[in-house]
Amino acid sequence: MSKEGTEEARARAKVYAKEKGFILNVDEKQLDAVLRGLARNKERFGEAYCPCRLRSGDPEKDRIIVCPCVYHENEIEEQGTCHCRLFFKKGE
Repeated sequence: MSKEGTEEARARAKVYAKEKGFILNVDEKQLDAVLRGLARNKERFGEAYCPCRLRSGDPEKDRIIVCPCVYHENEIEEQGTCHCRLFFKKGE
């Protein structure tokens, strides 16, 4: 996967986090792993599917796991972070 793809994923995640009042994972190694997974999925499958979720292979069903997935807001509210550990609640 390309460095550009990873940087594009980082830029999208940063903008989204700022809009929603979240922060990105401060552990750069973990953050980079998730961003690389998002970039890889975008290159392979045409969508930035959450790297921590299993795709069914049906694009219609899998829409719910395109980052940011439908689960992330509840996860952040309940656990302080989404399952992938990409987005965190501020102050966690």
